[in-house]
Amino acid sequence: ISQLCWLFFLKIIDDQDQELELMQPGYQSPVPGAFQWRTWAADPEGLTGEALLNFVNDELFPAMKGLQPTGQRGDRRVVVRDVFEDAFNYMKSGQLLRQVVNKINDVDFNDLSERQHFGDVYEQLLNDL
Repeated sequence: ISQLCWLFFLKIIDDQDQELELMQPGYQSPVPGAFQWRTWAADPEGLTGEALLNFVNDELFPAMKGLQPTGQRGDRRVVVRDVFEDAFNYMKSGQLLRQVVNKINDVDFNDLSERQHFGDVYEQLLNDL
């Protein structure tokens, strides 16, 4: 579950960011551009294998854990940093990680029915554990 949490989190926040970018002029994502889902994960033929593992372990995680808050009220960087504070990548295969990422790409978290379906699946996972 913890593996899925950080992956889903990055997808969800990127979906939210894309909506906020359209609705709020000048909106800035709390996630730096190189680490936004749309940059590294959205292309199903993108990074995979050892290159994907190296990116996640050596670049993405350190960047997310090291985000510096702006000090402004409601700073979403604090939330991002807190999510990654105790998170780790447990995947040892970059090919399997790519397959998981590609499945997550299929979910549109801005679509209410898909969000409800995801909530049901997530709740079932928690119950099964």
